Amino acid sequence: MQKFRAGVIGVGYLGQFHAEKYTKLDGVELAGVVDPDKDRANQAAEKLGTRAFVDARALIGAVDLVSIVAPTVLHHRICKEFLLAGVHVLLEKPITSTLEEADELIGIADQKMLVLQIGHIERFNPAIRTIKPLLRSPRYMQAERSAPFTVRCTDVNVILDLMIHDLDILCDLAGAKPRKVCSAGVSVITKELDTATARIVFENGCIADVSASRVSDEKKRLLKIFDGRVLYTADYQTQKAYLSEPANGVTTTFPSRELPTERKDTLFDEITDFVACVRSGKQPLVSGREGRTALALARLITDAIEQGKSEFASFDERGAS
Repeated sequence: MQKFRAGVIGVGYLGQFHAEKYTKLDGVELAGVVDPDKDRANQAAEKLGTRAFVDARALIGAVDLVSIVAPTVLHHRICKEFLLAGVHVLLEKPITSTLEEADELIGIADQKMLVLQIGHIERFNPAIRTIKPLLRSPRYMQAERSAPFTVRCTDVNVILDLMIHDLDILCDLAGAKPRKVCSAGVSVITKELDTATARIVFENGCIADVSASRVSDEKKRLLKIFDGRVLYTADYQTQKAYLSEPANGVTTTFPSRELPTERKDTLFDEITDFVACVRSGKQPLVSGREGRTALALARLITDAIEQGKSEFASFDERGAS
């Protein structure tokens, strides 16, 4: 088995977990970690038995693949440097700050035949992976994601921070492209939007309502999918899935039963899939194109809120509304 040299750029809260997962994979050597905070880089490197750097470019030539877990504003520059150097990239969500930046990265990855995987980790959640094969033709979906306020990830709004997870899942499960969107939101604590809601109408008529808040008094991660006479519920936190359907044809009673799922380390599964794609050359579960679609939808929702639009805005994959 070919042994791959891996690196992690950004070893803050999430990046440290990325680095730990690489050390647990067969056929992978953690060749180095990078963080502009020298002490943090050194601490992570000492803990995991690898080298520490403060400049990401020091890894070029020393790695075959990297996780980039840096602030969103840095995604394009860092990812571009590594793709041009022939390095496969797992890039945390959102893919980039702008669609133009995303397009450039996708183009480079295609040209150089490299894996560009985007860190939409909920695709690996057992609840979603259990429900998805059972779906026939979803007509209505409802996603709710909330969390108490923390200072982490306040460099982007709640749509790019939290809601984008659900936007990716909804686009994947709807079975069609978004057609139009209406949205509302407000800044509460930060200068960015801290809470937002949106209604998405897909080309096949499926409708999805999605809400996200990072100023909630509780943490919640729920998705409900109405598929014919069946209601599926995914609880991302517990990784449990439920099915509800009318009892004996009576629509007023919907008894629920839990579907069999096995609790998983979703980040480990995501990184395992990334390495497997590098090894086999297959497309990842969430490629740059899926990451771009989620970003385009997030940008449309954000722009509509910031411009004070109350009517539906048309979705355009190119990013124009």
